[in-house]
Parts: sequence; C-alpha cells; structure tokens
Amino acid sequence: MTNKNSKKQNLTDMLNNLDAIVEQMESEQLDLEKSLALFEKGISIIKDCQKSLTQAEQKVKLLTNDKLKDFEPEE
Repeated sequence: MTNKNSKKQNLTDMLNNLDAIVEQMESEQLDLEKSLALFEKGISIIKDCQKSLTQAEQKVKLLTNDKLKDFEPEE
C-alpha cells in the first residue's frame, strides 16, 4: 500500500470513528462522564481530520504551483 492510500485510509478511519461516536451519543442513555469522554475523543478526531485535510490542501497547492481557482458550480 502506498503512503497516499495509507493517509486516505487513515482519514476514512477517522471519519468512521467519528460517525460511530455520534451514533453512540445519539442512541444511548449515557452518564455525564461517558458523554464527556466521547465528546473529548470526537473533538480530538475532528482536529486530526482538519490537520490531514490541511496537509492535503497544501500538497495540492504545491503541485499546482499555488494556482488554484475558487470552485464555481455550474448553474
């Protein structure tokens, strides 16, 4: 497996873990301690996802010589 695929898988895993946390928090009657622990874990995962996406954005900018254009959807 290449490093690129490994990073993509890591992001996918993080998003799946975050989804599982949200489902658990929504579907179960949790005590305050458990809810806070899950919330803290979720925030940590979000920060890791943001870091991974920022790194990917920087790499894209580098590869395109920082000539990215804003996305304009077709109407």
